[in-house]
Amino acid sequence: MISYAECSARERLALLLDPGSFHEWLPPAERVTSPHLAQLGVPSAFDDGVAIGRAMLDGREVFVAAQEGAFMGGGVGEVHGAKLVGLLQRALRDRPTAVLLLAESGGVRLHEANAGLIAVSEVMRAVLDVRAAGIPVIVLIGGANGCFGGMGIVARCADHIVMSDVGRLAMSGPEVIEASHGVEEFDSRDRALVWRTTGGKHRWLTGDCDALVEDDVDAFRAAAVAAIHASRPLTVEALEQEHALLTARLHALPGDNAEHAHHDEATLLWSALGIADAQRVPELPVEAVRALRAY
Repeated sequence: MISYAECSARERLALLLDPGSFHEWLPPAERVTSPHLAQLGVPSAFDDGVAIGRAMLDGREVFVAAQEGAFMGGGVGEVHGAKLVGLLQRALRDRPTAVLLLAESGGVRLHEANAGLIAVSEVMRAVLDVRAAGIPVIVLIGGANGCFGGMGIVARCADHIVMSDVGRLAMSGPEVIEASHGVEEFDSRDRALVWRTTGGKHRWLTGDCDALVEDDVDAFRAAAVAAIHASRPLTVEALEQEHALLTARLHALPGDNAEHAHHDEATLLWSALGIADAQRVPELPVEAVRALRAY
């Protein structure tokens, strides 16, 4: 068993895909770096924190991108985003079996705020274009930095999300929420709270991810292979089902009530979704948590 969270981006590619099949586009030897970081005197990476290319997965051609969380938290800047968009646009031309995004990102790179925001919006549009063309987009989330900000939105635009129990997915990261609204709103140092609110178990129970796996590269590979056969077409009906799910969740939580004051919102929501003894969920193994979801 090899921890997915502890692997670098290229280690994940080497272990997840068919051996020796990954062919990288714009590799570090090309030295395509961010012009903004250089102007600010910030160290650059020759791949700008993301590896893209084509490969084989279980004998099928896929296009794949892997974000490197060790470089600026996997943050998206102009070049980083352009590589993702280029990968997706090439998928429209070459029509691989699927596109895999190994997401690990805190969101937009603050050093390139405007360029990063534009890049993320272009990535979202490209993901939806690829889905509309009938090519499934599969996102794998299990890195130490989680998947937050703009990349959290990108993930929810995809066909299929695979998460480990240590993976995290949300719009705003814990530190961002704390900085904006104070520690009383969200204590980013409370690791148990962070994982209850954004972690893989929570996302599985609320329907925000499609597969919950152990922190194991082989488990991610098996789930990615299975996802190719289980992708959802981008239809009006699918969007209506998604809206119904979100509406049901919105109305599931009870209103302010003194008797609930000692509970955190995650366990309240789990209880409202019909999960008995919700307080025990964080302690349960992945297999047991998978069995708790009825849909």
